Amino acid sequence: MTDEAARWDRYATLLPPAEAQEFTDCRQIGEQEAGLDLLVTTLLKHRVPISDTTRAEIAVAAEEWGVWGTLAPDLGRCVDGGPGDGSLKLIEQADAVRADPFVVVPWLACPRCDRTLARMHHREGWGDHSLGAIRYVLSDGDAPVGLFDRETLWDAVTELRSPCGRFAREPRY
Repeated sequence: MTDEAARWDRYATLLPPAEAQEFTDCRQIGEQEAGLDLLVTTLLKHRVPISDTTRAEIAVAAEEWGVWGTLAPDLGRCVDGGPGDGSLKLIEQADAVRADPFVVVPWLACPRCDRTLARMHHREGWGDHSLGAIRYVLSDGDAPVGLFDRETLWDAVTELRSPCGRFAREPRY
């Protein structure tokens, strides 16, 4: 079983049986975007408590499938709680850092240390940032320690949630 399949199976266990089956079916027919929308909508509708880690993982899946911008407000309204390992936390309100021609927005954090994962966007002509991230920056405090392409988003998350203090302060680009 792939990591993605295992994650989706885990998300399905949060849902009532009928919605869980529909959610699983969405993935099997290649409609991950619709499945993620169903997941978040159902979590809200049934007031299912989710841990910070689960919320962050759903955010990453939504980013991976291009629906993070759409699902972010509803995911933020999901009920807090539920079992989790405390390895990830979604940063819901963060100040963007402008570094021409990019805008870097902190997105996920390790609650046990200063490491964060930020979304890197192109800076648009009107001063705001592009909707979709182009890369991800892993930082330890203020020091960047890794730069990840869109295709390696889950690798970035794995690095973020790895045991604290594992990384040297030398950038890995």
